[in-house]
Amino acid sequence: MLFASLTLVSRMVMGAATNNIPSPIKIPKPAWRPEASLAVKESYDDNIFASGVAGKFLPAYTVPPGSVAALENRSSWVTMVSPKLTLNFAPWLGDGNFFQILSLGYAPDFVTYHDQDSESYQAHRVIAALKGKAGSWSLGADNNFVFIHGAKFGPTYPGPLFNAYASPFPRERREQIQDRAAVTLQDDWRNFFFRPAAALIYYDLMTAQLNIPGYQNYEDRYDVNGGVDLGYELTPSFALTLGYRYGHQYQQQFAFSPYSSSSDYQRMLAGLEGKPWRWLEVEIQVGPDFRNYPENSATHLTPINDLHPVKFYGEGSLTATITTKDTVTFKFKEWQWLSSLGKVPYYDSTVDLAYHRRLTEKLGFDLDGKLLSADYTSGNLAACHRKDLDYNIGTGLGYILNPHVSFSLAYTLDLGRNNVDSVVNESTRAFSRNLIAIGALMSF
Repeated sequence: MLFASLTLVSRMVMGAATNNIPSPIKIPKPAWRPEASLAVKESYDDNIFASGVAGKFLPAYTVPPGSVAALENRSSWVTMVSPKLTLNFAPWLGDGNFFQILSLGYAPDFVTYHDQDSESYQAHRVIAALKGKAGSWSLGADNNFVFIHGAKFGPTYPGPLFNAYASPFPRERREQIQDRAAVTLQDDWRNFFFRPAAALIYYDLMTAQLNIPGYQNYEDRYDVNGGVDLGYELTPSFALTLGYRYGHQYQQQFAFSPYSSSSDYQRMLAGLEGKPWRWLEVEIQVGPDFRNYPENSATHLTPINDLHPVKFYGEGSLTATITTKDTVTFKFKEWQWLSSLGKVPYYDSTVDLAYHRRLTEKLGFDLDGKLLSADYTSGNLAACHRKDLDYNIGTGLGYILNPHVSFSLAYTLDLGRNNVDSVVNESTRAFSRNLIAIGALMSF
Protein backbone atom coordinates (compact mmCIF):
# COMPACT_ATOMS: atom_id res chain seq x y z
CA MET A 1 0.00 0.00 0.00
CA LEU A 2 1.21 3.40 -0.94
CA PHE A 3 1.54 5.97 1.71
CA ALA A 4 3.51 9.10 2.44
CA SER A 5 3.81 11.35 5.42
CA LEU A 6 4.30 15.06 5.77
CA THR A 7 4.88 16.69 9.14
CA LEU A 8 4.74 20.44 9.50
CA VAL A 9 5.10 22.05 12.93
CA SER A 10 4.59 25.81 13.21
CA ARG A 11 6.07 27.93 15.90
CA MET A 12 5.35 31.62 16.36
CA VAL A 13 8.08 33.73 17.83
CA MET A 14 7.77 37.49 18.19
CA GLY A 15 10.34 40.04 18.82
CA ALA A 16 13.98 40.06 19.72
CA ALA A 17 15.19 42.81 21.73
CA THR A 18 17.80 44.85 23.10
CA ASN A 19 17.61 48.62 23.57
CA ASN A 20 14.47 49.81 21.70
CA ILE A 21 13.67 46.42 20.05
CA PRO A 22 10.88 44.41 21.74
CA SER A 23 12.10 41.52 23.86
CA PRO A 24 11.50 37.99 22.51
CA ILE A 25 8.11 36.46 23.28
CA LYS A 26 7.51 32.76 22.57
CA ILE A 27 3.93 31.74 21.95
CA PRO A 28 3.58 28.14 23.18
CA LYS A 29 2.11 25.33 21.15
CA PRO A 30 -1.55 24.57 21.98
CA ALA A 31 -1.84 22.30 24.99
CA TRP A 32 -4.16 19.98 23.03
CA ARG A 33 -1.37 19.08 20.58
CA PRO A 34 -3.28 18.58 17.33
CA GLU A 35 -2.02 16.19 14.67
CA ALA A 36 -3.44 16.47 11.18
CA SER A 37 -2.78 14.57 7.97
CA LEU A 38 -4.12 14.06 4.47
CA ALA A 39 -3.74 10.82 2.52
CA VAL A 40 -4.57 10.33 -1.15
CA LYS A 41 -4.50 6.93 -2.85
CA GLU A 42 -5.26 5.90 -6.43
CA SER A 43 -5.70 2.19 -7.15
CA TYR A 44 -6.89 -0.22 -9.81
CA ASP A 45 -8.94 -3.29 -8.82
CA ASP A 46 -9.53 -5.84 -11.58
CA ASN A 47 -12.19 -7.88 -9.70
CA ILE A 48 -14.06 -5.65 -7.28
CA PHE A 49 -16.59 -8.35 -6.28
CA ALA A 50 -13.91 -11.09 -5.96
CA SER A 51 -16.16 -13.20 -8.15
CA GLY A 52 -15.27 -16.28 -10.19
CA VAL A 53 -18.60 -16.49 -11.99
CA ALA A 54 -18.42 -16.12 -15.78
CA GLY A 55 -21.49 -15.99 -17.99
CA LYS A 56 -21.41 -19.67 -18.96
CA PHE A 57 -22.10 -20.71 -15.35
CA LEU A 58 -25.04 -18.40 -14.79
CA PRO A 59 -28.34 -20.00 -13.74
CA ALA A 60 -31.55 -18.07 -14.16
CA TYR A 61 -31.43 -15.56 -11.31
CA THR A 62 -32.94 -12.22 -10.37
CA VAL A 63 -31.04 -9.04 -9.56
CA PRO A 64 -33.50 -6.96 -7.52
CA PRO A 65 -33.82 -3.20 -8.08
CA GLY A 66 -31.07 -1.35 -6.20
CA SER A 67 -28.72 -4.35 -6.21
CA VAL A 68 -25.91 -5.07 -8.66
CA ALA A 69 -24.79 -8.28 -10.43
CA ALA A 70 -21.56 -9.45 -8.77
CA LEU A 71 -19.85 -11.08 -11.73
CA GLU A 72 -16.27 -11.94 -12.62
CA ASN A 73 -13.79 -9.28 -13.74
CA ARG A 74 -15.84 -6.20 -12.91
CA SER A 75 -12.97 -3.70 -12.62
CA SER A 76 -12.60 -0.08 -11.58
CA TRP A 77 -10.18 2.71 -10.82
CA VAL A 78 -10.59 3.74 -7.19
CA THR A 79 -9.75 7.08 -5.57
CA MET A 80 -9.51 7.37 -1.79
CA VAL A 81 -9.07 10.67 0.06
CA SER A 82 -8.43 10.35 3.81
CA PRO A 83 -8.01 13.43 6.01
CA LYS A 84 -7.31 12.90 9.73
CA LEU A 85 -7.32 15.09 12.81
CA THR A 86 -6.30 13.88 16.28
CA LEU A 87 -6.33 15.88 19.53
CA ASN A 88 -4.57 14.78 22.73
CA PHE A 89 -6.19 16.49 25.72
CA ALA A 90 -3.95 14.98 28.41
CA PRO A 91 -1.56 17.99 28.56
CA TRP A 92 -4.51 20.23 29.49
CA LEU A 93 -4.64 18.44 32.84
CA GLY A 94 -1.11 19.53 33.71
CA ASP A 95 2.02 17.68 34.78
CA GLY A 96 1.59 14.70 37.06
CA ASN A 97 -2.03 14.00 36.06
CA PHE A 98 -3.32 10.43 35.74
CA PHE A 99 -3.59 10.46 31.93
CA GLN A 100 -0.59 10.18 29.61
CA ILE A 101 -2.91 9.88 26.59
CA LEU A 102 -6.46 11.19 26.33
CA SER A 103 -7.03 11.52 22.60
CA LEU A 104 -9.89 11.84 20.16
CA GLY A 105 -9.56 11.64 16.40
CA TYR A 106 -11.66 11.88 13.26
CA ALA A 107 -10.40 9.95 10.23
CA PRO A 108 -12.86 9.70 7.33
CA ASP A 109 -12.32 7.93 4.00
CA PHE A 110 -13.99 9.29 0.87
CA VAL A 111 -13.87 6.50 -1.72
CA THR A 112 -14.96 6.72 -5.37
CA TYR A 113 -15.25 3.70 -7.69
CA HIS A 114 -15.11 5.44 -11.05
CA ASP A 115 -16.37 2.46 -13.11
CA GLN A 116 -18.86 0.98 -10.62
CA ASP A 117 -20.72 3.74 -8.80
CA SER A 118 -22.67 1.31 -6.58
CA GLU A 119 -19.43 0.60 -4.68
CA SER A 120 -18.53 4.21 -3.80
CA TYR A 121 -18.82 5.02 -0.10
CA GLN A 122 -17.79 7.28 2.78
CA ALA A 123 -16.38 5.92 6.04
CA HIS A 124 -16.64 8.32 8.98
CA ARG A 125 -14.30 7.03 11.66
CA VAL A 126 -13.98 8.31 15.25
CA ILE A 127 -10.99 7.01 17.21
CA ALA A 128 -10.62 7.44 20.96
CA ALA A 129 -7.78 6.29 23.20
CA LEU A 130 -6.69 6.76 26.77
CA LYS A 131 -3.76 5.61 28.83
CA GLY A 132 -3.18 6.43 32.45
CA LYS A 133 -1.18 5.40 35.51
CA ALA A 134 -1.41 6.07 39.22
CA GLY A 135 0.77 4.15 41.64
CA SER A 136 0.59 0.43 40.88
CA TRP A 137 -2.55 0.85 38.75
CA SER A 138 -2.59 1.49 35.01
CA LEU A 139 -5.52 1.88 32.64
CA GLY A 140 -5.68 1.47 28.87
CA ALA A 141 -8.67 1.77 26.54
CA ASP A 142 -9.31 2.36 22.87
CA ASN A 143 -12.39 2.57 20.68
CA ASN A 144 -12.68 2.63 16.89
CA PHE A 145 -16.18 3.61 15.75
CA VAL A 146 -17.07 3.93 12.08
CA PHE A 147 -20.25 4.81 10.21
CA ILE A 148 -20.07 3.73 6.57
CA HIS A 149 -22.40 5.61 4.25
CA GLY A 150 -22.75 3.42 1.18
CA ALA A 151 -25.24 1.45 -0.89
CA LYS A 152 -28.36 0.30 0.95
CA PHE A 153 -28.68 -2.91 -1.08
CA GLY A 154 -26.25 -5.81 -1.12
CA PRO A 155 -24.85 -7.24 -4.37
CA THR A 156 -26.32 -10.37 -5.99
CA TYR A 157 -24.22 -13.43 -6.80
CA PRO A 158 -25.78 -16.21 -8.91
CA GLY A 159 -27.09 -18.48 -6.14
CA PRO A 160 -24.28 -20.08 -4.06
CA LEU A 161 -21.64 -19.48 -6.76
CA PHE A 162 -19.07 -17.51 -4.80
CA ASN A 163 -16.15 -17.99 -2.44
CA ALA A 164 -16.62 -17.14 1.24
CA TYR A 165 -13.89 -14.49 0.94
CA ALA A 166 -15.73 -12.74 -1.89
CA SER A 167 -18.48 -11.50 0.42
CA PRO A 168 -16.40 -9.22 2.73
CA PHE A 169 -15.20 -6.94 -0.08
CA PRO A 170 -18.61 -5.51 -1.10
CA ARG A 171 -20.00 -5.89 2.44
CA GLU A 172 -17.45 -3.43 3.87
CA ARG A 173 -18.67 -0.80 1.38
CA ARG A 174 -22.38 -1.00 2.37
CA GLU A 175 -24.37 1.17 4.80
CA GLN A 176 -23.47 0.09 8.35
CA ILE A 177 -22.02 0.86 11.75
CA GLN A 178 -18.98 -0.93 13.16
CA ASP A 179 -17.43 -0.57 16.57
CA ARG A 180 -14.33 -2.18 18.09
CA ALA A 181 -13.36 -1.47 21.67
CA ALA A 182 -11.00 -2.84 24.31
CA VAL A 183 -10.24 -1.85 27.89
CA THR A 184 -7.76 -3.15 30.48
CA LEU A 185 -7.05 -2.19 34.10
CA GLN A 186 -3.84 -3.55 35.58
CA ASP A 187 -2.52 -3.68 39.13
CA ASP A 188 1.19 -4.48 39.48
CA TRP A 189 2.44 -6.10 42.68
CA ARG A 190 6.10 -7.15 42.85
CA ASN A 191 6.55 -9.82 40.15
CA PHE A 192 2.80 -10.36 39.72
CA PHE A 193 0.00 -8.41 38.06
CA PHE A 194 -3.80 -8.62 38.03
CA ARG A 195 -5.57 -7.39 34.88
CA PRO A 196 -9.34 -7.22 34.29
CA ALA A 197 -10.13 -6.87 30.57
CA ALA A 198 -13.10 -6.48 28.22
CA ALA A 199 -13.50 -6.33 24.42
CA LEU A 200 -16.22 -5.69 21.84
CA ILE A 201 -16.64 -6.33 18.09
CA TYR A 202 -19.95 -4.95 16.77
CA TYR A 203 -21.61 -4.86 13.32
CA ASP A 204 -24.93 -3.15 12.57
CA LEU A 205 -25.66 -3.74 8.88
CA MET A 206 -28.26 -1.40 7.41
CA THR A 207 -28.84 -2.92 3.98
CA ALA A 208 -32.22 -4.18 2.79
CA GLN A 209 -33.02 -7.84 3.51
CA LEU A 210 -34.64 -9.68 0.60
CA ASN A 211 -35.57 -13.36 0.28
CA ILE A 212 -34.07 -13.72 -3.22
CA PRO A 213 -31.54 -16.48 -4.12
CA GLY A 214 -28.04 -15.06 -4.51
CA TYR A 215 -28.82 -11.67 -2.97
CA GLN A 216 -26.41 -10.90 -0.13
CA ASN A 217 -28.36 -10.47 3.11
CA TYR A 218 -26.03 -9.13 5.80
CA GLU A 219 -27.12 -9.71 9.39
CA ASP A 220 -26.20 -7.83 12.54
CA ARG A 221 -23.69 -9.60 14.78
CA TYR A 222 -21.40 -8.90 17.70
CA ASP A 223 -18.92 -10.48 20.08
CA VAL A 224 -18.52 -9.14 23.61
CA ASN A 225 -16.45 -10.64 26.42
CA GLY A 226 -14.87 -9.84 29.75
CA GLY A 227 -12.55 -11.53 32.18
CA VAL A 228 -9.22 -11.33 33.92
CA ASP A 229 -5.55 -12.19 33.41
CA LEU A 230 -3.09 -13.12 36.16
CA GLY A 231 0.53 -12.53 35.20
CA TYR A 232 3.93 -13.46 36.53
CA GLU A 233 7.04 -11.61 35.36
CA LEU A 234 9.74 -14.10 34.38
CA THR A 235 11.99 -11.10 33.75
CA PRO A 236 11.31 -7.34 34.10
CA SER A 237 10.25 -7.27 30.41
CA PHE A 238 8.68 -10.72 29.87
CA ALA A 239 5.67 -12.34 31.56
CA LEU A 240 3.62 -15.51 31.68
CA THR A 241 -0.18 -15.10 31.92
CA LEU A 242 -3.20 -17.23 32.77
CA GLY A 243 -6.59 -15.85 31.82
CA TYR A 244 -10.34 -16.42 31.71
CA ARG A 245 -13.00 -14.89 29.46
CA TYR A 246 -16.77 -15.16 29.52
CA GLY A 247 -18.45 -13.94 26.37
CA HIS A 248 -21.45 -13.91 24.07
CA GLN A 249 -21.73 -13.93 20.29
CA TYR A 250 -24.96 -12.66 18.74
CA GLN A 251 -26.16 -13.37 15.20
CA GLN A 252 -29.36 -11.82 13.91
CA GLN A 253 -32.08 -14.19 12.69
CA PHE A 254 -33.63 -13.17 9.37
CA ALA A 255 -37.43 -12.80 9.24
CA PHE A 256 -37.58 -15.34 6.39
CA SER A 257 -35.30 -17.97 7.99
CA PRO A 258 -35.50 -19.98 11.24
CA TYR A 259 -31.69 -20.29 11.52
CA SER A 260 -29.10 -18.38 13.53
CA SER A 261 -26.12 -19.34 15.69
CA SER A 262 -25.81 -17.08 18.72
CA SER A 263 -23.85 -18.65 21.59
CA ASP A 264 -22.25 -18.15 24.98
CA TYR A 265 -18.64 -19.17 25.54
CA GLN A 266 -15.95 -19.50 28.16
CA ARG A 267 -12.22 -19.47 27.42
CA MET A 268 -9.27 -20.60 29.50
CA LEU A 269 -6.13 -18.90 28.23
CA ALA A 270 -2.39 -19.26 28.68
CA GLY A 271 -0.12 -16.55 27.31
CA LEU A 272 3.27 -14.98 26.93
CA GLU A 273 3.87 -11.23 26.53
CA GLY A 274 6.80 -8.84 26.42
CA LYS A 275 10.40 -9.15 25.22
CA PRO A 276 12.23 -12.39 26.11
CA TRP A 277 15.20 -10.99 24.20
CA ARG A 278 15.99 -7.47 23.10
CA TRP A 279 15.33 -8.30 19.44
CA LEU A 280 12.04 -10.20 19.91
CA GLU A 281 8.61 -8.96 21.08
CA VAL A 282 5.88 -11.52 21.84
CA GLU A 283 2.15 -11.33 22.62
CA ILE A 284 0.26 -14.66 22.56
CA GLN A 285 -2.83 -16.13 24.21
CA VAL A 286 -4.13 -19.64 23.45
CA GLY A 287 -6.55 -22.10 25.02
CA PRO A 288 -9.82 -24.03 24.81
CA ASP A 289 -13.10 -22.30 23.93
CA PHE A 290 -16.19 -23.98 25.48
CA ARG A 291 -19.38 -23.19 23.51
CA ASN A 292 -23.03 -23.30 24.49
CA TYR A 293 -25.55 -22.98 21.63
CA PRO A 294 -29.32 -22.75 22.33
CA GLU A 295 -31.69 -25.66 21.85
CA ASN A 296 -34.12 -25.60 18.94
CA SER A 297 -37.55 -24.07 19.47
CA ALA A 298 -40.74 -23.48 17.49
CA THR A 299 -39.35 -20.21 16.10
CA HIS A 300 -35.61 -20.87 16.00
CA LEU A 301 -33.22 -23.58 14.79
CA THR A 302 -29.50 -23.80 15.59
CA PRO A 303 -28.00 -25.38 12.43
CA ILE A 304 -25.26 -27.46 14.10
CA ASN A 305 -25.34 -30.99 15.55
CA ASP A 306 -23.07 -30.41 18.57
CA LEU A 307 -24.52 -27.67 20.77
CA HIS A 308 -21.58 -27.81 23.23
CA PRO A 309 -18.40 -28.04 21.14
CA VAL A 310 -14.89 -27.29 22.39
CA LYS A 311 -12.84 -25.21 19.95
CA PHE A 312 -9.27 -23.93 19.97
CA TYR A 313 -8.81 -20.19 20.45
CA GLY A 314 -5.49 -18.58 19.66
CA GLU A 315 -4.31 -15.07 18.90
CA GLY A 316 -0.88 -13.52 18.89
CA SER A 317 2.03 -11.78 17.25
CA LEU A 318 5.81 -12.03 17.19
CA THR A 319 8.01 -9.19 15.97
CA ALA A 320 11.69 -9.93 15.37
CA THR A 321 14.16 -7.12 14.68
CA ILE A 322 16.70 -9.25 12.86
CA THR A 323 19.07 -6.38 12.09
CA THR A 324 18.82 -2.59 12.25
CA LYS A 325 17.41 -2.79 8.71
CA ASP A 326 15.31 -5.99 8.78
CA THR A 327 12.08 -6.70 10.66
CA VAL A 328 9.90 -9.82 10.47
CA THR A 329 6.37 -9.93 11.93
CA PHE A 330 4.23 -13.03 12.37
CA LYS A 331 0.53 -12.79 13.38
CA PHE A 332 -2.20 -15.37 13.74
CA LYS A 333 -5.78 -15.72 14.95
CA GLU A 334 -7.99 -18.82 15.14
CA TRP A 335 -11.48 -18.69 16.62
CA GLN A 336 -15.15 -19.62 16.27
CA TRP A 337 -17.03 -16.72 14.68
CA LEU A 338 -20.31 -15.95 12.92
CA SER A 339 -21.04 -15.77 9.21
CA SER A 340 -21.99 -12.31 7.96
CA LEU A 341 -24.63 -13.98 5.75
CA GLY A 342 -26.46 -15.69 8.61
CA LYS A 343 -27.17 -19.32 9.56
CA VAL A 344 -24.12 -21.42 10.52
CA PRO A 345 -21.04 -20.41 12.54
CA TYR A 346 -17.59 -20.98 11.10
CA TYR A 347 -14.03 -21.51 12.26
CA ASP A 348 -11.97 -18.51 11.17
CA SER A 349 -8.18 -18.86 10.77
CA THR A 350 -5.68 -16.21 9.68
CA VAL A 351 -1.90 -16.48 9.42
CA ASP A 352 0.15 -13.43 8.38
CA LEU A 353 3.90 -13.22 7.78
CA ALA A 354 5.40 -9.81 6.90
CA TYR A 355 8.94 -8.65 6.13
CA HIS A 356 10.23 -5.07 6.09
CA ARG A 357 13.65 -4.06 4.75
CA ARG A 358 15.09 -0.56 5.03
CA LEU A 359 17.01 -0.38 1.78
CA THR A 360 18.35 3.13 2.36
CA GLU A 361 17.62 5.99 4.74
CA LYS A 362 14.77 7.02 2.42
CA LEU A 363 13.62 3.80 0.73
CA GLY A 364 11.86 0.82 2.30
CA PHE A 365 10.63 -2.52 0.94
CA ASP A 366 7.70 -4.61 2.25
CA LEU A 367 6.65 -8.19 1.51
CA ASP A 368 3.57 -9.77 3.09
CA GLY A 369 1.87 -13.16 2.80
CA LYS A 370 -1.45 -14.24 4.33
CA LEU A 371 -3.37 -17.50 4.43
CA LEU A 372 -7.03 -17.33 5.47
CA SER A 373 -9.41 -20.24 6.04
CA ALA A 374 -13.19 -20.17 6.58
CA ASP A 375 -14.44 -23.61 7.71
CA TYR A 376 -18.25 -23.96 7.77
CA THR A 377 -18.28 -27.75 8.04
CA SER A 378 -19.53 -27.79 11.66
CA GLY A 379 -22.97 -26.79 10.34
CA ASN A 380 -25.61 -29.34 9.38
CA LEU A 381 -27.08 -27.49 6.39
CA ALA A 382 -26.00 -29.03 3.08
CA ALA A 383 -26.16 -25.68 1.28
CA CYS A 384 -23.68 -24.20 3.79
CA HIS A 385 -21.21 -27.10 3.77
CA ARG A 386 -18.07 -25.36 2.57
CA LYS A 387 -14.47 -24.61 3.43
CA ASP A 388 -12.88 -21.75 1.55
CA LEU A 389 -9.31 -20.47 1.42
CA ASP A 390 -7.74 -17.16 0.49
CA TYR A 391 -4.07 -16.73 -0.43
CA ASN A 392 -2.94 -13.12 -0.24
CA ILE A 393 0.46 -11.86 -1.36
CA GLY A 394 1.44 -8.20 -1.22
CA THR A 395 4.56 -6.18 -1.86
CA GLY A 396 5.42 -2.51 -1.89
CA LEU A 397 7.99 0.25 -1.78
CA GLY A 398 7.90 3.32 0.44
CA TYR A 399 10.00 6.42 -0.19
CA ILE A 400 10.57 9.25 2.31
CA LEU A 401 11.15 12.39 0.29
CA ASN A 402 11.99 14.45 3.37
CA PRO A 403 10.84 14.62 6.99
CA HIS A 404 7.54 16.00 5.73
CA VAL A 405 6.62 13.92 2.65
CA SER A 406 6.86 10.26 1.65
CA PHE A 407 5.50 8.05 -1.15
CA SER A 408 4.76 4.36 -1.75
CA LEU A 409 3.75 1.89 -4.43
CA ALA A 410 2.01 -1.43 -3.68
CA TYR A 411 0.68 -4.55 -5.40
CA THR A 412 -1.61 -7.24 -3.93
CA LEU A 413 -2.70 -10.59 -5.37
CA ASP A 414 -5.76 -12.36 -3.87
CA LEU A 415 -6.51 -15.98 -4.78
CA GLY A 416 -9.74 -17.43 -3.38
CA ARG A 417 -10.06 -21.23 -3.58
CA ASN A 418 -12.54 -23.98 -2.66
CA ASN A 419 -11.28 -26.61 -0.20
CA VAL A 420 -14.02 -29.28 -0.14
CA ASP A 421 -14.62 -32.15 -2.56
CA SER A 422 -17.60 -32.81 -4.83
CA VAL A 423 -18.37 -29.20 -5.73
CA VAL A 424 -20.14 -28.75 -9.06
CA ASN A 425 -18.45 -26.12 -11.26
CA GLU A 426 -15.64 -25.72 -8.74
CA SER A 427 -14.17 -22.77 -10.63
CA THR A 428 -17.20 -20.68 -9.65
CA ARG A 429 -16.07 -20.99 -6.02
CA ALA A 430 -12.68 -19.52 -6.88
CA PHE A 431 -11.50 -16.04 -7.80
CA SER A 432 -8.37 -14.09 -8.68
CA ARG A 433 -8.00 -10.41 -7.85
CA ASN A 434 -5.17 -7.98 -8.61
CA LEU A 435 -4.87 -4.62 -6.89
CA ILE A 436 -2.22 -1.99 -7.57
CA ALA A 437 -2.09 1.28 -5.63
CA ILE A 438 -0.12 4.49 -5.44
CA GLY A 439 -0.66 7.26 -2.92
CA ALA A 440 0.60 9.96 -0.62
CA LEU A 441 0.04 11.01 2.99
CA MET A 442 0.77 14.49 4.35
CA SER A 443 0.82 15.32 8.06
CA PHE A 444 0.57 18.88 9.38
